Amino acid sequence: MIEVAGLTKRYGEKLAVTDLSFTVRPGLVTGFLGPNGSGKSTTMRMIVDLDTPSSGTVRINGQRYRDFRAPLCEVGALLEARSVHSGRSAHNHLLALAQTHGIGRRRVDEVVELVGLAAVARKRAGGFSLGMGQRLGIAAALLGDPGTLIFDEPVNGLDPEGIRWIRTLLKDLAAQGRTVLVSSHLMSEMALTAEHLVVIGQGRLIADQSVADFVAAASGNTVHVRSPRATELRDLLLSTDVTVRADGPDVLEVSGLSSDRIGIAAAGAGIPLYELTPRQASLEEAFMTLTRDTVEYHGGTPSSPPGDPTTTAGRSGAELVGTAGAVVGGPGARA
Repeated sequence: MIEVAGLTKRYGEKLAVTDLSFTVRPGLVTGFLGPNGSGKSTTMRMIVDLDTPSSGTVRINGQRYRDFRAPLCEVGALLEARSVHSGRSAHNHLLALAQTHGIGRRRVDEVVELVGLAAVARKRAGGFSLGMGQRLGIAAALLGDPGTLIFDEPVNGLDPEGIRWIRTLLKDLAAQGRTVLVSSHLMSEMALTAEHLVVIGQGRLIADQSVADFVAAASGNTVHVRSPRATELRDLLLSTDVTVRADGPDVLEVSGLSSDRIGIAAAGAGIPLYELTPRQASLEEAFMTLTRDTVEYHGGTPSSPPGDPTTTAGRSGAELVGTAGAVVGGPGARA
């Protein structure tokens, strides 16, 4: 279990994380979400004592990370997959880590096989592709068979097979009773992988709830209805607590009533229904809705077509006006 309590981190005049509290429980995959610049990477760095909080505490199974005698056997973390000596082979990189904790060679071979690097284990890590580097970072996180795992963008650079593999791996690790915290910008993957979400924006907590509850909070209570007698149905359903919007000659969008109640009302009046579908936002839509006021970096849309010489500074397409990232070992980095 990871317990974050009142966590605050200040870099000069900039507050990266402000009074942040949440708990990551074992037995399920917890997604850690937020826009760029929200403080995700800073928070993960503080969890594993790479950054010191300005105030607040972090406990992993009741202890600070720095107090673990064999941290690799307690916490596995993938924060920057390319933090590897480029001249070492994948096998020797993992072996060097293992020897600091008394972990045997057999375990090195096991994790190499598990992440699919057996065929290239003796090759220099400096020549690895982004996806291969990710697999090596995941192997390092799993090396000590820890009960707590923290992954920052684990699918970055992976092909579709690799994405499916890491999705299954994360679920399997959680099913074994481990604590699994995963940060990602891929909402489609989080929708398939995570069961619980911790969402932050501008360093503050926005949501700490199940994926289902998070999506439901952004979806509202709207039902899409098709009927050949839509006008009659609209008049039947309208009330002070119900709004009905016509969206075509036979289509209604009804807010304030469940699909069950609409169906019962229509049946009672003998009105046929062609479609009765509750509207539910995707995780991406829910995320965009609930974090829109905390987005620090926006894409600018030019007024002229891409390639138009009148476009300011020769921009083409949407121009990225800001970016932020984190590199393990870099001072002051944040998500």
